[in-house]
Amino acid sequence: MLIRLGSIVLQLSLGRQVSPSTSLLVFDVIYYLIPPEYLVNLDMNLFNKFTFSFLTSIIFLLACSDKGEIPNPKGPDPSFDSKFPFIEINTSGNPIFDEPKSMAAMRVVDIVEDSVEITDYEGMIGIEIRGSSSTMFDKKSYGLETRDADDMDLDTSIYGMPIEEDWILNGPYSDKSLIRNVLIYDISNNMGRYASRTKLCELYINSDYKGVYVFMEKLKRDKERIDVNKLKLDEIEGEDLTGGYILKIDKTSGNGGFPFDYTNYNSIASAYNTEGQLTSIPQTHFLYEYPNEVNIRLEQRDYISNYMKEFESALAGSNFMDPESGYRKYIDVESFVDYLILNEFAHNPDAYRLSTYLYKDKNGLLNIGPIWDFNIAFGNSDFCEGGEPNNWVFNYNNYCPDDAWLVHFWWKRLLSDPFFSSKVKTRYQELRTGVLSTSSVNATIDNYANQLIETGAAYRNYQKYKILNTYVWPNRNVAGTYDAEIAYLKSWISQRTSWLDTNVPLL
Repeated sequence: MLIRLGSIVLQLSLGRQVSPSTSLLVFDVIYYLIPPEYLVNLDMNLFNKFTFSFLTSIIFLLACSDKGEIPNPKGPDPSFDSKFPFIEINTSGNPIFDEPKSMAAMRVVDIVEDSVEITDYEGMIGIEIRGSSSTMFDKKSYGLETRDADDMDLDTSIYGMPIEEDWILNGPYSDKSLIRNVLIYDISNNMGRYASRTKLCELYINSDYKGVYVFMEKLKRDKERIDVNKLKLDEIEGEDLTGGYILKIDKTSGNGGFPFDYTNYNSIASAYNTEGQLTSIPQTHFLYEYPNEVNIRLEQRDYISNYMKEFESALAGSNFMDPESGYRKYIDVESFVDYLILNEFAHNPDAYRLSTYLYKDKNGLLNIGPIWDFNIAFGNSDFCEGGEPNNWVFNYNNYCPDDAWLVHFWWKRLLSDPFFSSKVKTRYQELRTGVLSTSSVNATIDNYANQLIETGAAYRNYQKYKILNTYVWPNRNVAGTYDAEIAYLKSWISQRTSWLDTNVPLL
């Protein structure tokens, strides 16, 4: 990690990538600054802290050296009459890393009728690269923090969304429709299940056009987002201890980290394997999201850990169907039903095993959601039968039994209960006459696609990234044109809903 930080300093100084071996030069300087007598029996923890402080100071000084002005964008292609919402970011030439955040200036512009521009936000931000597998793409995604003149976090509303300081610029790349996340998040919100609010826009960084992006909320504890109690440090007993908590089934980091990075410190290990049998080798972990592993108190850690163990024990037990002593005592059943339907409708290959949020409010039951990260859903995956319209995602373990992240035993166990499966059938039929109806889904797709086509945003995106005729992992289909990508998305959803209409009643 320290070599990586050394690399960051050099990259900030030179404005280009440098190798880890070159970064070792930074450590020569650091060792030179430490008297030789202190190098004997040196406490590495102290050394690490010193190094981190040294490097961070340099980063801060470089970042603050020239905030600069925000440049004007290049603007849309003149062949298009209307404009599209856009965001300009100016880093004063400094690179953007996955950590720490670089200081930058940002202007957010919305477009109203007759191409009238309205500046929605203008001020400072911290920006970093974010993502997991998506970091390999030319088009990066970014995490943002809005900040005031003193470089402190600043709560503000952007594109009409509730105030916050944490935001995301998601860059759809392998998703050539550009709208898979936007589509499913809209559907979820229309179902009454909160998902991140979104806004399609175009992005410019240092006057360089970066393409079509999805500006969106970061999932976090907030009255307008994941609405659970703000668990304070002194809330360690009684009713106060019961919420709120946010857990996550996911990789420990963007690079995975499995299995060595899961610890009792950062997560709760399930006592059951993917078949619902007791095991001494955990296959599923519930990461502490809020409070995180650093801030959670021991009493709070014990409470939520015991709650998860009691829930799993009830679900795996012989009386799991009992409404009083079974799993229903611990979970909000309707949230699990909706989560299953949304992920199966979109055939999300990551469902149940990655990017899965769980939360528990004070005196409340365990809920699952909000949904997250559907770039490779809706037929956009060619691995482990992930793009097929005619199978169940909860059977993922049958398709890829050697994957490091498998679907936990919960779902097959829940569906074996007639009460739960009946809930799924009834809810699905209800949604198919509303937000999941073919006409409603196609209208949402057409609305977004027409905006992107008529304003030229899709055209400009694929002038920047000439990939419409190219396979980009993990594309199941290469359509060749943007219109054909939208047609494929609609055709695939039609096949999927036809299969679900037949098979959901058989659950």
